[in-house]
Amino acid sequence: MNDPYSILGVKPDASDDEIKRAYRELARKYHPDNYQNNPLADLAEEKMKEINEAYDTINKMRSGGGSGGYQGGGYQQQSYSGSAQSATLYNQVRQAINLGDLSRAEQLLRTAPTQDAEWHFLTGSLAYRKGWLDEAHRHIQTACNMAPGNAEYRQALLMMRQGGQAYRPYGYGGGPDACDLCATCMCLNCLCGGCGS
Repeated sequence: MNDPYSILGVKPDASDDEIKRAYRELARKYHPDNYQNNPLADLAEEKMKEINEAYDTINKMRSGGGSGGYQGGGYQQQSYSGSAQSATLYNQVRQAINLGDLSRAEQLLRTAPTQDAEWHFLTGSLAYRKGWLDEAHRHIQTACNMAPGNAEYRQALLMMRQGGQAYRPYGYGGGPDACDLCATCMCLNCLCGGCGS
C-alpha cells in the first residue's frame, strides 16, 4: 500500500477530524452505488477498497493497535488482527442497512469476529430499523459506553432519547406522523455518514 495519508489526500499531521472528513468525502465520491451500470464500476470499487484500507490503517496507527508504519517510499503493512476485515465488514453492513436489506445486514453482523463498539452501534441501528427500540437503545448505549468519544454514536443515542420512544409501524392509525419521519431521517443521516462531519 502507498502512504495511507496521501491516499486520503491529507498530511500526516492532520487532525482526526480532518482525516475523517477526507475519508467521508472520498467514500461518497467513490461509493459503488454511484457507479451502478457504469463502465467505471470496477475502478470505483477498487478505489473504495484502497480508501477503506488507508482509513483503517491510519486509525490503527494512531490508536497504537498496528505494527506497520510508513517508511520512506512506501507503506509497510503488517498483520492487524483482523481490523481491516472488520472495517470492510462494517462498511458492508452500513451499505445493506442503507439499502434496506436488513436480513443481509443481520447475516453480516453474525460473522463479525468481535462485538466492539461499532458492532453494537450497527446492531442497534438494525434493531431501530426493525422497530425494536428497546434493543436498539441498549446496543447504541453500549456503543457509547465503549467509545464515549464517538460523536456519531452519541448523536444517535440522543436522537433516540428525544424522539424514538414511540414506534408505530407505518399504516397504523392512518400512517406515520412527523416525529416518526424526522426520527427515521436522523437515523438514516447517521448511517450515511452525515453526523459529526
